[in-house]
Amino acid sequence: MKNQSITEAMLQFIEESPTAFHAAANVEALLLENGFEKLENLAEGALVPGGSYYTMQNGSAVLAVKIPENPAKGFRIAASHSDSPCFKIKEVPEMKVENTYVKLNVEKYGGMILSPWLDRPLSVAGRVFVAGKDGKPEVKLVNLKKDLLIIPNVAIHFNREINNGFAYNPQTDMAPLMGLDQELSIKKLCAEAADVAEEEILGSDLYVYNRDKGRIMGADDSLIGSPRLDDLQCAYATLRGFLASKPEEFISVYALFDNEEVGSGTKQGADSTFLEEFLEIVLENIYPDKNRLCKRSFYQNSFLLSADNGHAVHPNHPEKTDPTNRPYLNGGVVLKYNGSQKYTTDGYSAAIVRQICNTWEIPLQTFANRSDIAGGSTLGNISTAHVSIPSADVGLAQLAMHSAFETAGVKDTEALAQLAEHLFV
Repeated sequence: MKNQSITEAMLQFIEESPTAFHAAANVEALLLENGFEKLENLAEGALVPGGSYYTMQNGSAVLAVKIPENPAKGFRIAASHSDSPCFKIKEVPEMKVENTYVKLNVEKYGGMILSPWLDRPLSVAGRVFVAGKDGKPEVKLVNLKKDLLIIPNVAIHFNREINNGFAYNPQTDMAPLMGLDQELSIKKLCAEAADVAEEEILGSDLYVYNRDKGRIMGADDSLIGSPRLDDLQCAYATLRGFLASKPEEFISVYALFDNEEVGSGTKQGADSTFLEEFLEIVLENIYPDKNRLCKRSFYQNSFLLSADNGHAVHPNHPEKTDPTNRPYLNGGVVLKYNGSQKYTTDGYSAAIVRQICNTWEIPLQTFANRSDIAGGSTLGNISTAHVSIPSADVGLAQLAMHSAFETAGVKDTEALAQLAEHLFV
């Protein structure tokens, strides 16, 4: 794998993944392309040694497994998430202003930086549901793929304080303008995209996304800029490593969860039984004779790599970063620490990551929050509250996390892909 080629492939993956549903569908397509079988029947004997399988939850979360031919010692898991902060479109969205404008009623999804969403081309993607067989609704992914919306700033002439610290109101300041035709309807546009009649749509989950394309940037081509780097950069890198791996000693698991940006407390999130039940099903199929104590030992010999992007030292505000744990763009994988266990890395799990990185000459750096600045949380501690296995939190360094357009290093995707590949042994 070469830095630029994997970066360009990752940027293409992000462009084709405007929502968590599209990201999961694109992961599924790559799994199928690589010979994975979808688990439709989870009965005894559905999985066999040497097989590669996957399952999905809610159309936005994926679990995939590679089972070695020989008896395994435990699980090796890499987890990331499919969602990113954005605007969710409310159920009745159109708002008309002075019989001239049509704008959309939206709400925040996740902890967003609001200002970068203004004055840039936006569109709508997500899924709609129509009547299906046996009373079960049928889902159709939609992506309107048009410069459909814009959130216009108020001119500085009308807001002289705009550069002195302006607080945007999500309800009044962030409503996207759709156009001037008073008959405009998001539901109608989505029906056309899904090739169904408007009245056939029974439900929907629709989001606003940034239309800007990801790109390689910088005078020396050392940077990448893109929407949704958090966390699709990690999701893609760990998937590439997973697909390239040839496990022999451990059962390899790729996990892509949804709803991390809003706390993971959903059936498709890390704070669900999705992973726990999946691992139990794998064990029951492959090793049906293992007793409870043997399974416990199997879990203790397992390992989870929680992969979610981290904060690089900011060129304009280096003082925001811890004095000694200071990751930089293109510095490689970031090993993340937190005394309150918002990140799960401890001495044991750090040693596992460092041993892999040292053996394969993968660049590694460390991150910790300043002691007077609270940090965020991620997947590791939430997942291991359900499945008690050792875990380390890693990520890739980026700037402007949770912005509509984020910045990272061109070399780092390759570093995480290598770590994931050599984790799965």
